Amino acid sequence: MTNQEAIELIDGGANGEHAQYWLDLGCGTGTFTEALATMLPAYSKIIGVDKNTQQLPPQMGNQVSIKFIEADFGTEALEMAGLDGILMANSLHFIRDKESLIRRLENLFSKGRRFLIVEYDTTASNRWVPYPIDFKGLKSLFDRIGTYTISKLGERRSLYGSAMLYGALITSPAQSISPSQTTSRK
Repeated sequence: MTNQEAIELIDGGANGEHAQYWLDLGCGTGTFTEALATMLPAYSKIIGVDKNTQQLPPQMGNQVSIKFIEADFGTEALEMAGLDGILMANSLHFIRDKESLIRRLENLFSKGRRFLIVEYDTTASNRWVPYPIDFKGLKSLFDRIGTYTISKLGERRSLYGSAMLYGALITSPAQSISPSQTTSRK
């Protein structure tokens, strides 16, 4: 996938005039890291996380600083806070218990939450997409978790089969978040 094709899937998911702090979970070789870096304001920061060692450049896009951490975000706690956004491009489908993961990730934000998700719009699993989540399922997941606004940003046919890829933006109102708010919500 080209940088422009990746941008088209997530276009509108990151905006603002001030530098931002993002996490890219399951960053892989950095296809969507680069797309996000192209969209973010200058001097923003992205931390790429992947369970396999990746060689990401120290800077991408609009002078966006890139750091890599080798970790399995599905099972390991991430020691960070104050995030403006979390990108998960083709990585949520590796997580069986998506609700628990999202509830855990909510604690990494300091104010309004912004998730940028790219997934296959299918419910059919295979060895590369063991726990798929179509757009309807994504909406249902975030409706169960809390007060979120969910919008589809883009779509394109997958190179691997007939399923469509979709990009989605999931946001919550800007507010101060305490750990008790995320654990007590149903």
